[in-house]
Order: sequence, then structure tokens, then C-alpha cells
Amino acid sequence: MSDVRLASPQGKWILLTTVLGSSMAMVDSTVVNVALPRIGRDLDADLAALQWTVNAYMLTLAGLILLGGSLGDHYGRRKIFVIGVVWFATASLLCGLAPNVGVLVAARALQGIGGALLTPGSLALIQASFHPDDRARAVGLWSGFGGVGAAVGPFLGGWLVDGPGWRWVFLINVPLALLCAPIAVRHVPESMDGRSHGRFDVLGAALGAIALALVTYALIEAREGSVVVVLTAVAGVAAGVAFVLVERRRPDPMMPLDIFGSRQFTAVNVVTLCVYAGFSGFFFLAALELQVAVGWSALAAGTALLPTTILMLLLSARSGALADRIGPRIPLTVGPLLCGAGMLLMLRVGPGASYLADVLPALLVLGLGMVTLVAPLTATVLASVDVARAGLASGINNAAARAAGLIAVAALPLLAGMGPEAYRSANAFDDAFHTAMLLCAGILAVGAVIAFATVRRPPPDCRRPECRTHGNVMAPPLEADRNAGKIS
Repeated sequence: MSDVRLASPQGKWILLTTVLGSSMAMVDSTVVNVALPRIGRDLDADLAALQWTVNAYMLTLAGLILLGGSLGDHYGRRKIFVIGVVWFATASLLCGLAPNVGVLVAARALQGIGGALLTPGSLALIQASFHPDDRARAVGLWSGFGGVGAAVGPFLGGWLVDGPGWRWVFLINVPLALLCAPIAVRHVPESMDGRSHGRFDVLGAALGAIALALVTYALIEAREGSVVVVLTAVAGVAAGVAFVLVERRRPDPMMPLDIFGSRQFTAVNVVTLCVYAGFSGFFFLAALELQVAVGWSALAAGTALLPTTILMLLLSARSGALADRIGPRIPLTVGPLLCGAGMLLMLRVGPGASYLADVLPALLVLGLGMVTLVAPLTATVLASVDVARAGLASGINNAAARAAGLIAVAALPLLAGMGPEAYRSANAFDDAFHTAMLLCAGILAVGAVIAFATVRRPPPDCRRPECRTHGNVMAPPLEADRNAGKIS
């Protein structure tokens, strides 16, 4: 454990490199949505290929993020963070050079592995490096600057797509990594968890990722209704059952199932699945709707989505303070309902839509709903388990949100009736988009009902979140163990 002060030159370098690293992964999860129509046209890809372009990344990230934190604890947080940055940049280069959609999807899966190494590592480095008196402020700055990166992402992605081309959405990560990795090696102290025993649940991580991959494949390809799809779905369920059995029997599981003995923890994770399925489905389809149906440029579409992130950056800390006073039940009930109302307002969006009259009101209501629920969601997750397991609980909750997004992006086009070429037709896509918004609003309403029925006020002495400012619309903030800088 180091005692670097935030105001020192070394402290500023540590903050810079962790913000750069985490921002690469955070920005990438949003900018790619804006680039999808151009990718589809240039690579002659159908809708399923575009779904895989998003989901290949989320699949490996969701499946391996818990394991990534454990690797850093044992082998060195700086080492695993630097490996993650270099891995992510190399995979980004492969994405930018991809000659066809098959190579792009494979490279996106590799990107997710890099993201699983650097995302938990960036926060763990903050926790392990700074003096205890400066740690909370360092985490606040890290999450705030990371949120700014998330806000800039769609705008930057749109500008790159309309300017030098969609490949630069990925290639821009390379110079960022060339700046980030050397700073980390030179200025960030190495740290480990002395309690780490070096046994990793690789089998559990593999089974979890395989289950998600098979179910995702079955959902994306379900339009064909073939025997292969049915067998894949059955195999996915079997892999999920095997994952549960392995986690139950292993002495050191990646996801200890006894943590779900807390009814509050289980309930809040079910709420997380509902709300982040709705969010991920919305942001995947809205970027397409604004370009395909409304006819806007990538830059205009990316810029149009900024209000949600800006509202989260400005108001998430206040929302957390309000939830501390009144308890999480009302925010976790009202927040999803507001988000659902925002998505219902998106039913007004279509060919010839006006930004001020049609798009902006929907995004403002959606953003206020996200502000209302995200901070209380994280606080309730942390409060529902022992303080010693707070980092693990946060990691599981983050992985659950990403898995929900993965399934939503796979299932929504199917449920909304989108054909393989739907994104090439403005009218066809617009009709299916409206159906998808109704489905997203419905799943958010389910989350609100579950929250109202199950969430209770936490005890006064429970763990409180350190990430008060949050701008990532695709997953809740990660929280590390305060004593060891540990994610999982």
C-alpha cells in the first residue's frame, strides 16, 4: 500500500493514467453504436453482424471482469492494468484494420478481454496508491473525469465517422494507449493483495462466458428457427447450469453463490438486470434510429444523445445524497418509471422528427430517470452485504448490468420484428424501433415494481459509495475494497 498524495506530481500522473485507461474502455462502449450504420454499409453487414459488433465486446467484458480484478490482486495491479491497456489498443488496431465483419467481431471480442483487465485495474490502482486522506477525492476525480470521457464519446464518435471514417473510432485508442502505458510504468507504484492465494476460477469464468455466448447466438440467429439454433440455446442453458454447479462446489469461486443469500442483494441485482437491459437496448437502437429513420448524420446522432450523460454528471452526486436521506426505495421505483416514460416519448421520433420538439424531451426525461436510480442502486448493492465483500458485490452488479445489455442487444431486434436488412429501410426500422421502445419501457416498469416490493432502507452504518459522480450509461460504477484496493 502506498501513500502518494494527490497534490504531488506523482499523484497527478497516477490520476491521469487511470483516467486515460478507464476512459478508453468506457468511451468505446458508446461510440461504436454511432458508427454501426456506416460499418454495415462499408462491410456489407446485416443487422445480426452489427449486433455481434456490439455484443462480442460486451460478452468477454461481462464474462471476465471479475477474473480481471483477481488477476491484478495476485500478479500486480499495475502490471495487469498495463497489459490490459496494451491488449485493448492492439485489439483496437485490429478492429480499425478489419477487412470484413468477421475479423471485426473477433477483434471486438479481444477488445473486451483488454477491457476486463484495465477497467477494474484502474480503480484498484487509485485505491492502492493514494494516501487514505486523499483516496476519496482521487476516486471522485477519477469517476468525474471518466464521466466526461463518456460524455465526449458519442460526439467524438460521430465526428470521426463523418470525417476520417468509422475505422478511426477504434484507431484513436492506439495513441491514447501509447500515452497511458508508459506513464503507468514510470509513475504508478506496483501493488498486490498479500491475501491473494493465486487460485483463479478460470473454469467458472469460461463457463459463464460460454453460456452467455451460446444464448446470445441463439437469440440473434433465432429468426432462422433452425435445429442448430435450438441446440445452441439448450447448450447455453446447460452451460449456465454447469456454471452454477461449479461456483457452488469450488473452494474459491469467482462468484460465491452464498452472497445471494442476502435477499436485498439478489433483488437489487434483478432490478439491475431490468434497468440496464432497457438502457442498453435503447442506446443501441436510438443511434441507429436517428441515422436510419430520421436521416441525421453520425455527428448529429451522437451529439443528440449527450443530454443523458450530462445530466448524470451534473446530478448523480445530489441524487445519491437524496437517497441517503429518504432511502433507496422511492428512487429505485421512480427512476425506472421516468426512464420508461422517456422511452415512450421516443415513440414520437421518426422521419422528419425535430430535435427540440421530439428527441430532446425524451432524452431529458430518460436522463432524469437515470440520475434518480443509478446512485441509489450502487449504494443499495454495497449496503446489502458485509463491508468486507463490498468490492465483490460491486463487481457482480457491474457484470450483471453488462450481461443484461448483452442479452438485450441480442433479443430486442428479434422481439421487435427487425429483419436482417431492417437498418437499410427507414420505414421498416422506424416501425420496429417503436415496438422496441415499448418493450424497453415494459422491462423498466417490471424493474420498478420489483424495487418497490423488495428494496428496504439500509442500516445507518453500512458502506457508502465512493464514486459519487458517474457518467457511464452502460453499467453502474465499480467500487473497490477500501483496505486492499480490491475489486473482487
